[in-house]
Amino acid sequence: MRIGLLGTGPWADMAHAPALAAHDGLEFTGVWGRRPDAAEELAKRHGTRAYDDVDALLADVEAVAVALPPAVQADLAVRAARAGRHLLLDKPLAPTVAQGRAVAEAVRAAGVASVVFFTTRFQPETGAWITEQGARGGWFTARAQWLGAVFGDGDSPFADSPWRREKGALWDVGPHALSVLLPVLGDARRVAAAAPGPGDTVHLVLDHAGGASSTLTLSLTAPPAAAGATVELRGRAGVTLLPETTEGPVPALRRAADALLTAAGGGRPHPCDAAFGLRVTEVLAEAEALLADRE
Repeated sequence: MRIGLLGTGPWADMAHAPALAAHDGLEFTGVWGRRPDAAEELAKRHGTRAYDDVDALLADVEAVAVALPPAVQADLAVRAARAGRHLLLDKPLAPTVAQGRAVAEAVRAAGVASVVFFTTRFQPETGAWITEQGARGGWFTARAQWLGAVFGDGDSPFADSPWRREKGALWDVGPHALSVLLPVLGDARRVAAAAPGPGDTVHLVLDHAGGASSTLTLSLTAPPAAAGATVELRGRAGVTLLPETTEGPVPALRRAADALLTAAGGGRPHPCDAAFGLRVTEVLAEAEALLADRE
């Protein structure tokens, strides 16, 4: 499958481009970015072509991977889907429900495959744990802490990201936590409570369709020594924790590309498709509205 990359920032550089270039089932056809010089540099490092015009790239590929801010991603994903291109997208799908719905509707109308890259879902240990716990059921409550130090240590390549500055941890790491909790506990019937913490930290309480409740603590301003992700489930089977993994994003992204190839080849839609990305966006927007009411 010929695939192009939209985006030239740190995430495109450290994750997408290496994963696409090393994938045996993909032909890394080219790169487009909002900064042509960065596209030229990234393309040269991976032995592919830089495109000045996004429509020219779309015309030369069968799929696109997107590593762009959510608002830009949403608009270009609609454009690519309408051109009949399969989509390997990043989280969050979009910064608003309306934009997320436009992506999901464009994917459905065009009949193209879509996969949203929720990293934890594509790592072997954590992905298997999520599937196992979802099948086991009987969960009473869950606690998720997703704490980053992006804004706390000055060394993160994402510290200057405008959309992260604007949307904060809720929209950056919140999708990761929801990608674990929703398939295990069931859909979120409502965000029962939302409260701010220090920095961009937020605390959420969710009521799930399966009868369980969950609490989430999300932050990008945690002290580096406190950073990390933890998910704990408690129920009839006892207590279990999300396994730790040291695997980087590139192998996981290659598995996401595998999932896109399978779906594009006539397989079932992947559980992390654009429709699931839209549902995550809806939950985040509900929490965002509750937080705004507290201001």
